[in-house]
Amino acid sequence: MTPTTSTERSIATAEAHGAHNYHPLPVVVASAEGAWMTDVEGKRYLDMLAGYSALNFGHGNRRLIDAAKAQLERVTLTSRAFHHDRFADFCARLAEFCGMEMVLPMNTGAEAVETAVKTARKWGYRIKGVPAGRAKIVVVDNNFHGRTTTIISFSTDPEARADYGPYTPGFEIVPYGDLAALEDAVDEDTVAVLLEPIQGEAGVLMPPPGYLPGVRRVTRERGVLFIADEIQSGLGRTGADFACEHEGVVPDMYVLGKALGGGIVPVSAVVSSREVLGVFRPGEHGSTFGGNPLACAVALEVLAMLRTGEYQQRARELGEHLHHELGLLTGGGAVDAVRGRGLWAGIDINPALGTGREISERLMERGVLVKDTHGSTIRLAPPLVIGKDDLDWGLDQLRAVLGG
Repeated sequence: MTPTTSTERSIATAEAHGAHNYHPLPVVVASAEGAWMTDVEGKRYLDMLAGYSALNFGHGNRRLIDAAKAQLERVTLTSRAFHHDRFADFCARLAEFCGMEMVLPMNTGAEAVETAVKTARKWGYRIKGVPAGRAKIVVVDNNFHGRTTTIISFSTDPEARADYGPYTPGFEIVPYGDLAALEDAVDEDTVAVLLEPIQGEAGVLMPPPGYLPGVRRVTRERGVLFIADEIQSGLGRTGADFACEHEGVVPDMYVLGKALGGGIVPVSAVVSSREVLGVFRPGEHGSTFGGNPLACAVALEVLAMLRTGEYQQRARELGEHLHHELGLLTGGGAVDAVRGRGLWAGIDINPALGTGREISERLMERGVLVKDTHGSTIRLAPPLVIGKDDLDWGLDQLRAVLGG
């Protein structure tokens, strides 16, 4: 059938010429502002995904756009062959924000996780004294840290892992939330434990009470690094700077991304102590675009906005409202379970009502954009700038789709 609308033509062209590594909803966004997006036909949609937390501060945030524009007029890229005048401030302020000492900037979240893996191994060999070639990192099931060959080597998601072998060795997978299993897996060759304090892609899975403090205890007692992947959960999403804070835990290393670039440019970073990140010497690791002037300028403005505490407070207050309203949906047969913290929720829909994809499509028809994951689960993660009235309107559409 010949496409007739702008949406149909755009989707048909994308299907013909773009690799099918994603299965997007059939909407073609043309512009966006705040928590709202507008498609090529002029229809508005409430964004309840926020680019997997990359858009914590909303679309077209004026402070971030102005910071980017000002830097675009000056210099955008030098490579790390030279110093530039935004790099030092970015590293110092991000280290201070995290309560740590050193920063290694990259671009994407997956690059940051790869950097964390390399850092932990090099630290294990140079500082801990693990014999060459034997460094092990303990990870957890249902993880999502990216899609590079090394990262999917320790994924338990068949879609992410199948047909990409041979796989990178050096990882042991234990059940998420099982502290005893994790403790048993840590041995003399273990250099790190790597996990998400809240598992986003898995459906916003929360750790059992006491689990993160237990991981901190085990890693400290055994002399291994605790690496917290806060790429989705960090920078205000849960109502705190980091999800680890809710459990009173400070890891040895933060892995950051997504919101750090304000939804404008890809910015990621590994943040740790001088002892850990000090293992690198020139030429041992790097990135042409990592820590570029444009990225640093945007990230510096992100950090300035976070220091006010305004966005964390909004996530806490609106998050309480969100979870109260979602909790009312359970017990009636439409929703099996709700999980999350702050402006972040995973909702298990009764499979009799449809798959997560089908629920997402029905919400799209009503002007709300969400993302499904694993069966009949959908995720909500609106921009932290969303208004309460808009949030309530989005929840009304969810109730309507669920027959409530």
